[in-house]
Amino acid sequence: MTKPSHRPVRVGLISLGCAKNLADAEIMLGSLLQSGIEITNDAGQADVLIVNTCSFIDAAQKESVEAILESAQARARAHPAQALVVSGCLPQRFRDDLPKLLPEVDAFMGIDQVAQVSEIVHQAMAGRRAKLARARKAVTGANRVKTIAKRRAGLEAKSSAPAAGPVLRVHRRPGYIPDFATPRFRLTPRHFAYVKIAEGCNHPCSFCILPRIRGAHRSRPQADVVREAGQLLAGGVKELNLISQDSTYYGLDLRPHHSGAISSPEKFGAAARALPARATTLCTLLRALNALPGDFWVRLLYTHPAHWTDELIDTIAQCPKVARYADLPLQHIHENMLERMRRETSRQHIVDLIGRIRAGIPGIAIRTTFIVGFPGETEACFQSLLEFIRSAKFERLGVFAFSPQEGTRAGKMEGQIPARVKAQRQKLAMAEQLQVAREISASFVGREMTVLIEGEARPGDGPSAGLSSPEHGLICSSSAPDEWNRAGPGGRGRLWIARSQADAPDIDGRVYVRGRLTPGAFARVRIIGHTDYDLMAEAIGGEGTDGDENKHLLGAANLSL
Repeated sequence: MTKPSHRPVRVGLISLGCAKNLADAEIMLGSLLQSGIEITNDAGQADVLIVNTCSFIDAAQKESVEAILESAQARARAHPAQALVVSGCLPQRFRDDLPKLLPEVDAFMGIDQVAQVSEIVHQAMAGRRAKLARARKAVTGANRVKTIAKRRAGLEAKSSAPAAGPVLRVHRRPGYIPDFATPRFRLTPRHFAYVKIAEGCNHPCSFCILPRIRGAHRSRPQADVVREAGQLLAGGVKELNLISQDSTYYGLDLRPHHSGAISSPEKFGAAARALPARATTLCTLLRALNALPGDFWVRLLYTHPAHWTDELIDTIAQCPKVARYADLPLQHIHENMLERMRRETSRQHIVDLIGRIRAGIPGIAIRTTFIVGFPGETEACFQSLLEFIRSAKFERLGVFAFSPQEGTRAGKMEGQIPARVKAQRQKLAMAEQLQVAREISASFVGREMTVLIEGEARPGDGPSAGLSSPEHGLICSSSAPDEWNRAGPGGRGRLWIARSQADAPDIDGRVYVRGRLTPGAFARVRIIGHTDYDLMAEAIGGEGTDGDENKHLLGAANLSL
């Protein structure tokens, strides 16, 4: 008689927050699969549920806590034996507090532990079993009577061992960085991927908690990044999105006797010029990636205005595979605000940099973000920001209402702005950008461009409003017609969602295309219309095959980006 087979442990995962958190989630899933653990997207079938959290601003923290509590409530109703693990920025930031605030959780793990997740999963399961056993023992009448008697006699503390707390695996000072050998299970569609080139941040911004959460900047070796990129391209990826906390700082920490105190433009420029000829920098990385064979884009995300050099501008201009796109968070333009934010850039530096970028890289789209309602922001400061939005005409722009963070300088500053004023200023700033966006969108009508086809549009996938992101603030704020969901020009072809070089995944606009196209491939289109933030196009040239819907949209996790 054969023994019954035991099924593998099943793990579900909910990942919240930014692309960097998504990359961490991919590493966790890859490590779990490598150790023989099954992945399920049905939380009710999971032996262990992981909630990968974000702690960037208050709204992200609230979303993370709600996801944890909702998961615990669902467990209580249907699956009490399920272990609950919390990972990511929330336990990294509140390491000492969360075990007391969230007793429902069986294990907390930090960002250094993503590759050790399998071990933590088994520890969480063991802890959950022990907790349930203690609970069953405690509810028996005899034990309850004994417990009461001991408490009355004051003997409880002497005769009873303290209840075991949750597993806590969080380093106070993160130092982990993945490499090519790190297991990974991609959660993006087959045609694009995120490539983490560095971790951590050395900037002293007064409003930001990320350096405390993610640690000091640390770069991956260039050869390791290029090797990963080559493997992704061989697997069909058409767009490599380079991510980190500050991509423009890449490689500077690898120099001998490096110091973290070079964040200002002057110190950074001097350090960059002093590098030996063969030193690793973002420029050498972009050139190496551009030299890889194949038809693809490299998109540079998360740059800092203090670290753009003329060499970087020239490198992007000379590398045709690097997308004409600059993700350049500026946060404000008024001198007082920049100083209070500790941004290390002046208004003149920003104005000059934008001019240099646009002159050196024709056709580039600049995305930026601003913070309104920062402590001490007067009406005059805010009006200077509105004027700058009108004059700079950014192709892509998001606006945050300032969210004070515990443990930051800005959170303790005098001159905090009322919430209603912050909300009104956010609305007014987005109204200014709306006018700019309409003008820019209209300028593309009649042009031809190359787009990357994401997939066929489904009902309700038409041009949308109210798009927001935890890292980019409110991005679009107006309504837009969805006639294209109902009928195309002359009824020709299906409706497809695409992106241009000016559109990063999940945070920018879309190009809606009618034609017979293939998902995950490049296509030439002609722009024939626009909404406030999106473009309408028709395919040009020879018609391709319809192709199946992208079958590589992995559903191993419930994602909220």
